Amino acid sequence: MSTSASRVSAALDIMMRMPPSRVEQSLSGIIGITPGDADELLQRIDQPLQEQVDEETGKKYLICDYNRDGDSYRSPWSNKYDPPLEDGLVPPAVLRELEVQANNVFTSYAQAYFSNPITSVYFWDLADGAFASCWLIKKELSGGRFVKEGSWDSIHVVEAQPAKDDGGFNYKATTTCMVSMTVESAELGSCNLSGSLIREKSSRGVLDESKGRTHIYHIGTLIETLENSMRESIEGVYLGKTNAVISSIHSTGGFGQRVNLLGLGSTKEKTKAPP
Repeated sequence: MSTSASRVSAALDIMMRMPPSRVEQSLSGIIGITPGDADELLQRIDQPLQEQVDEETGKKYLICDYNRDGDSYRSPWSNKYDPPLEDGLVPPAVLRELEVQANNVFTSYAQAYFSNPITSVYFWDLADGAFASCWLIKKELSGGRFVKEGSWDSIHVVEAQPAKDDGGFNYKATTTCMVSMTVESAELGSCNLSGSLIREKSSRGVLDESKGRTHIYHIGTLIETLENSMRESIEGVYLGKTNAVISSIHSTGGFGQRVNLLGLGSTKEKTKAPP
C-alpha cells in the first residue's frame, strides 16, 4: 500500500471514531495535518451540507464535492460558478436540460416530505453513454417545542449505465443520511444526538417518454424508496433503540416509585404493631 493510501486509510479510520456532530472540525484538523490528501478525503468523507445563494437568481443551493471546481461552486439554477470561473466544468447540453428538469421536480418532491427544505441536483457525464447525478436535501429546525435545533442532510449519488440487451438503463444509488438533534430543557438539561446512515440500492428501467418513463422517473422512484426505508430505520431502530437503552438505565419516577418496582413496598406496609 502506498504512503498516500496508508494516510487516507488511517484518516478514514480516525473519522469513524470521531463524534458525528463534529465531523467538519475533525476533517479540517486531519486535512491540516496532511493537506496533500485533501481532495481524496473530501471525496470519501460526507459532511453536513452547506448552502450558498445564487446572485443571479437569488435562490439558495447546496454545495458539495460534486459541484466544486477548485475553490468555486456551480449553481444548478444559473449554471455559473461562485466565485466566477471561466473554464469551470459544466454538464453537456443534454444533461444540463435534464438537470434543470430534475431540480424543479426534486424541489416538489422534497416539499412533500419536508417543510421548506433546500434542494439541489447536479449531473455530469461518464464514459460510454453513462452519466451520474447527485441529489441533495437539507432541512434545518430551530426553536422547536422539544428540539432546540436539528438538521437532516440527504446525499443521493446515482450512477446510470446503459443496459446492453433491452436499451434500458441500470441505476445504482448510494445514499447517505445525516441527522443531528439538540434537545434542551430545564428538566432534562442539554443532550445532542447525531449520526449517519449509508445504504445502496439498484434498479433497472426502460425509457418510454410516452408513458412518462424517463430518467427522472426511474431515479426519483429509486431515491424515494431508499430514503423512506432509511428514514424508517433511523426513526424506528436507531432513535427507538437509544430511547429504550436510556429508559432501561434511568427511570424518571421518584424514589417511592423505584422502591415499589423493587418490591420493597413502603415503610408503613413493612412495619407491624408489636404483640
